[in-house]
Amino acid sequence: MHASNQVCRFLAAIGFCLAATLAQAAGLRSIDIPADADGPAIHGMIWYPCAETPGEIHAGAFILPGVKDCPLAGDHLPLIAASHGQGGTFFVNHDTAETLADNGFIVAAINHPGDTARDLSRSSGDLSVFVERPTDIKRLIDFMISASPFAAKIGQDRIGFFGYSRGGYTGLVLLGANPDWAGAATSYCRQSQLPLCKEILGGKYPSQPLTHDPRIKAAVLVDPLVIFFSAESLAPLKAPVQLWASEHGGYGVLLHDIAAADANLPVAHDYRVVSNAGHMAFFLCPPALVEARSELCVDAPGFDRAAFHAEFNADVLAFFRKWLVRPAE
Repeated sequence: MHASNQVCRFLAAIGFCLAATLAQAAGLRSIDIPADADGPAIHGMIWYPCAETPGEIHAGAFILPGVKDCPLAGDHLPLIAASHGQGGTFFVNHDTAETLADNGFIVAAINHPGDTARDLSRSSGDLSVFVERPTDIKRLIDFMISASPFAAKIGQDRIGFFGYSRGGYTGLVLLGANPDWAGAATSYCRQSQLPLCKEILGGKYPSQPLTHDPRIKAAVLVDPLVIFFSAESLAPLKAPVQLWASEHGGYGVLLHDIAAADANLPVAHDYRVVSNAGHMAFFLCPPALVEARSELCVDAPGFDRAAFHAEFNADVLAFFRKWLVRPAE
């Protein structure tokens, strides 16, 4: 999610990151990935199938049905690793995580260090974030299948990815794409005022290899930031993709750019443009944010964000079921 620093601080203040107290319609558990040679400590959440009756959990601005630390129900379950946008948190797409968890998926989402609501230290113009984001998700998957409380219950051949905005960029890299810093990114930045363009136009773009993860078998990419990718960048992709775009875009994400990525994707994929929607339509605003920053929560006339999310979540679920759940199940 692309938002101003003020918005991100507000999200943190109202409880977006109060992981210890949150729960969802299914089970919910906090996780902490230790720092290692590949990066700093990472905080995250897991949504997962739970057989208990949900209660009401109060967390900042939210009142949520759920059971905190509920025993996991099921075995050989598919895992979805999730990545938020600029200055967001693991909570941004909580309703999608709930839907997936209620239908037999484990969803693990993290706060990307340096690019999350409580830590905006490298969120704006630091390109190192774009190198580290895919590594963050690889470390999340490593943790989930080896050291997490649910490691033995995860089907390691059934791993998917969900990413929104910069999280969509993260997914493209994980699937095998390499940003074309000197070509596509530089061409875009000659006509843009985005803070990150300063480094690109100065030739200070990253030179180190980025992390790819072939364990990811399917990905949902939601209004992704795709300005760094050329047709050659996307050529290595092989996994199935569900690609979403908002008609009106916003926050540096434009339909024109996503349409170009759609045309350049080498794999058969599901491309969906959401009519009359803006970039923020993929995020359900809590009431406190509706009052404080209504511009993030008000849509074009005739667009019903809540109704859209019901359809969106059903379509995301159907996609992951198709590619990660065996027909017999």
